[in-house]
Amino acid sequence: MIPEGTRYYLPPEARLRRELAGRLIDLFHGWGYELVELPALERYDPRHVLAERSFKLVDKTGDVLALRSDFTSALANLVEAFPPERYPARYQYAGQVWLREADAELGRVREYTQFGVELVGVSSPQADTEILELAWEALQALGFAEAKIEVGLPSLVRDLLESTGLQPFQIETLRQAIHRKNIPELSSLLEAYRVESLAPTILALPDLYGGLEVLNEARKLSLTEKAQADLDWLEASLALLPEVPLLLDLGRARRLDYYTGINFQAYTQDFGLPLLGGGRYDGTLLPQACGFTVGLERVMEALFSPRSGVALSSPRSGAALRLPSEADVPDVLAVDRAMARQLRAEGQRVELAWTDDLASLRHYARSRGIPLIAVEGRLEEIASSG
Repeated sequence: MIPEGTRYYLPPEARLRRELAGRLIDLFHGWGYELVELPALERYDPRHVLAERSFKLVDKTGDVLALRSDFTSALANLVEAFPPERYPARYQYAGQVWLREADAELGRVREYTQFGVELVGVSSPQADTEILELAWEALQALGFAEAKIEVGLPSLVRDLLESTGLQPFQIETLRQAIHRKNIPELSSLLEAYRVESLAPTILALPDLYGGLEVLNEARKLSLTEKAQADLDWLEASLALLPEVPLLLDLGRARRLDYYTGINFQAYTQDFGLPLLGGGRYDGTLLPQACGFTVGLERVMEALFSPRSGVALSSPRSGAALRLPSEADVPDVLAVDRAMARQLRAEGQRVELAWTDDLASLRHYARSRGIPLIAVEGRLEEIASSG
């Protein structure tokens, strides 16, 4: 038995996972993001946001180690250890992360495969636009032609809440109500905390959801100077973005202590969990950085959702993605090894025979659906069993 929260991937599914991984790595490389590999073992840091959920191990020296639970912090450690010669620096990563406490949203999975990019060393609307556009290209490469990206601005929420002068625990209570879009609770809290001048603006945040018209609605509110600058930055970023289906959620209030600019997630029709997510986090793990992460398990779950509505082809590559039902059938079963090498060089998939007994080989090929046997310099057709 394997540990809870882990699983096997059989040949059809494992092959599709590898193909999806290849598409993302190639896409990111084409945008100038260089692949790095990061250690799966890290020194345990109790300050890490996922410290309590990570797998901990004790080294022979007595040092406490942890299995990698997050790529962004691991990449930040790499940048600190090997500072780039110049900025901006573009990195991509691919690999597994582990969490001791399983994620109920993904069927109690504790071992994840993630891909992502980080644009390090610059902070500008142009950089945010690059990350948003690349996220959209990633969705296309994975086959989610109908996906939409929801863009929030946690910095706007943070700057407005901090301008109230409330205590940190009060700000956190308001944040939670805003994020849940619980307007009655939010109204009661604002009254209880005696927030006056900014109350109408804060109360309006949960409803600032929709298309680009939301920006105009936000500008009609009474905003602080910082909040106005947040909106200016977002509007400048979106003005550079090509035709990408976006929804704005200016009441998104995730991790105000982490995201310092935009925060976004992508969804597809009839699948309620995000396929990718990221944002800008200047000054938290790195002085200036923005990026996003794609979860392969989440992508696979969405692909196999009965009503996913995904388009299983990549406009960029033109190659179709196939939903696996069984292992690919080889084109040829070869007794003649020289022919096998030649056929493989021509792009065909060839299995080698394990015996000279042609009757057994014909029976095997027929049962597998292999159409041809290569024997003594010729190809022999195999009649179907039907």
